[in-house]
Amino acid sequence: MSNILELMPEIMGEEQIYISSLFKSMDDKQAMQFANVYRTRRRDPQIILLVTLAGFVGIAGIQRFITDQVGLGILYFLTGGICLIGTIIDLVNYKNIAFEYNQKQANQIAMMVKNM
Repeated sequence: MSNILELMPEIMGEEQIYISSLFKSMDDKQAMQFANVYRTRRRDPQIILLVTLAGFVGIAGIQRFITDQVGLGILYFLTGGICLIGTIIDLVNYKNIAFEYNQKQANQIAMMVKNM
């Protein structure tokens, strides 16, 4: 079984624990394939934070578009981040937004790799 820290040293915390649980059912080849695909689809929480901050001075809702929440992205865009309240909430919860997106991507990739 591959070590997650060797394959993906950039992930930490909850995400690392979650990915480790997915790795348990994979052999080394599957883990390597997973890591390669996951690395391209993963969203870094710091990027989510930066684009959320950009919502204060520019276009609100970018963080929702890049995490495939198009409906919320449009709502934030049309309402100015729901009068900035939604943007402030997203600033507080940026790690959760990134983790939820990454978790969904990890599940899809794990299913794809296991079916190969």
